[in-house]
Amino acid sequence: MRLFRALEPAAELRDALGRLAPQARRHCGGRRVPDENLHLTLAFLGEVDEARAERLSRWVSRLRPSPGSWTLDTFGSFRGPGIVWAGGSHPDPLLGGLHHRLWDELALQGFAPPAKAYTPHVTLVRRADSLDTSALPDFELHWHYHQVTLILSVLTDEGPRYYPLALSGQA
Repeated sequence: MRLFRALEPAAELRDALGRLAPQARRHCGGRRVPDENLHLTLAFLGEVDEARAERLSRWVSRLRPSPGSWTLDTFGSFRGPGIVWAGGSHPDPLLGGLHHRLWDELALQGFAPPAKAYTPHVTLVRRADSLDTSALPDFELHWHYHQVTLILSVLTDEGPRYYPLALSGQA
């Protein structure tokens, strides 16, 4: 099972992010991420066996993350995978703290944290032809979060499909 931990946007925010994605695709090319897949990854766990996934589901259900708010106001890109994303122009200490606390707990469960620095973002386009986001429009969105989701990623011919396995505070 391919798993990750994420924040999922509320419907209104998901719609607003979904309106940014076609603009990014028109300008940069590539494959637009479907609205139902828009999320903020906190921890990518990779392949996990079923027993470990069950333990992670129980653990996530018992989590009580502190609520926070993140302002998304900039486009960015990652060269290697050709990703165009929406994110914040200023670091968010609460979001960064949540990411680090989750990885501290995951390390106790035998997961190795990523070597790269964490850049909170919502992927809008994959395999972009151009990573120049300078001509994309200004925007400002506010993400109020209070729950973490454990998500199963299933790769299909049409792209990945995401299925929530556990939601924090649902024990």
